[in-house]
Amino acid sequence: MGVRFQLISSLPRHLALAGPTASGKTAAALAIAQRWPVEIISVDSALVYRGMDIGTAKPSAAELAAVPHHLIDIRDPLQAYSAAEFVADARHLMAEITARGKLPLLVGGTMLYFKALREGLDDMPRADPAIREGIALEAAQKGWPALHAELAQVDPVSAARLNPADSQRISRALEVYRVSGRPLSSFQTRNSESNEAPRHDPDSLLISLEPTDRAWLHQRIAQRFDAMLAAGFLDEVKALRARGDLHPDLPAMRCVGYRQAWEYLDAHEMRGLAGLPPLSELRDKGIFATRQLAKRQMTWLRSMPERQMVACDAPDALEQVLTLANCFMKGQA
Repeated sequence: MGVRFQLISSLPRHLALAGPTASGKTAAALAIAQRWPVEIISVDSALVYRGMDIGTAKPSAAELAAVPHHLIDIRDPLQAYSAAEFVADARHLMAEITARGKLPLLVGGTMLYFKALREGLDDMPRADPAIREGIALEAAQKGWPALHAELAQVDPVSAARLNPADSQRISRALEVYRVSGRPLSSFQTRNSESNEAPRHDPDSLLISLEPTDRAWLHQRIAQRFDAMLAAGFLDEVKALRARGDLHPDLPAMRCVGYRQAWEYLDAHEMRGLAGLPPLSELRDKGIFATRQLAKRQMTWLRSMPERQMVACDAPDALEQVLTLANCFMKGQA
């Protein structure tokens, strides 16, 4: 236990662009790619999945063709993808991109991936299928709130941040405890215990797109979700359900939007309705869940003091991003 990946100082020179969902990261990344020789590494736990295009706001075919993208469509939705796997893949790609004479540009909103790559990650116990199955059987008998209460006894820190119905994360936290005898939270606090101020690294720049007006971001989220529905998002989820091998407890199907769409379709089947419930029901739940995701992303960002903030709702936000990138490219950042 306690094995850690090397920290940011050992990474190749790179530029990173983070921010909550709908903050304009894709447009900013493409603008950077038009000016400098970069290759984009996606830092997004949903974009790794094939067949999940509309609900993840995956870059279009034209956008993907405009600049090389990596870590998109690399997993089937039946498969999991961990932060540790991301770190290994990203480090390998960064070395390859650098060897090609280009700059790695990391772009996304999965802040755990950013933190793991830049600050290190404890080597947590591997998944144990037998223990996981036992936990699932217990949950079927007692219910997830009961297992949440059990988790509160052995890992109160993790339990406090989890919803009693969050089956996936409760299961993982209990699994880690039963495998290692240590609470999950003990694997996640070592970096935060350091009182050292972040050191300036001339070979790394993290630009963070953050709104000054939360209402601006909420409007963008609503507009994006409406666009997804209009583009056939519900049909995309129906196609995933029709495979027959996917279920709502998979990490892929718990992605924001997909979980709400799955539950919406489940409700239709359980009620035996002749037609689907009003789309407004899915819309409201999807937008609310996306807002909650953005809130969590902003909380993560506030724990990354090395970031250079740009107000994504400012009229000149893109110009500010390009100015910071230009200074970095010139070695002035």
